[in-house]
Amino acid sequence: MIAATRVNERPNARFLLADIADFELDRRFDVIFSNAALHWVKDHRRLYRHVARALRDGGRVRFNFAGEGNCSHFVAVVREATARAEFAASFATFEWPWYMPSVDEYSALVATSELREPRVWGENADRLFPDVEAMIAWADQPSLVPLLAHLPDDLKTVFRDYVVARMVEETRRPDGTCFETFRRINVAAPAPRSRGDLPRE
Repeated sequence: MIAATRVNERPNARFLLADIADFELDRRFDVIFSNAALHWVKDHRRLYRHVARALRDGGRVRFNFAGEGNCSHFVAVVREATARAEFAASFATFEWPWYMPSVDEYSALVATSELREPRVWGENADRLFPDVEAMIAWADQPSLVPLLAHLPDDLKTVFRDYVVARMVEETRRPDGTCFETFRRINVAAPAPRSRGDLPRE
């Protein structure tokens, strides 16, 4: 994705591949924005320490990511699949890759950050896929990717096909569309009141 988008680089726009949890640049920014990505980041307290240091005076944060109740059918099917006898051994050391807190839990976390007067709110963004093929395409990329990495080659397709079949059973409606829950957490906040030297880790 980085390689594909670098054709769009300009003197004031460049694209980097880095771990947001280790966000360290030698400049500050007016806006730090993330859409549908931060549920892949586990340590949000650390994230906010880096974000607060990277904001300019008067800068703003705007985040949107998956929260509690997101993809409830997919989550239930995956938990069911990983517990099955033929797959369980492959997931013995598996760590759930997504962080999807409740609005109340996340509000409490953000309130402890250096951000000033942060606003946190939930959003119901439930999705109706037009057909089974569209739902399967979404499940294949990116949802199944971290799961397939834990399986030997001879079980990857078997696991994928099991999850897809169960997802069709759970989400398909009589008119051929497929319904999945999409729940979001939104965050909006200005930079800290007093910049000073924000604490390092």
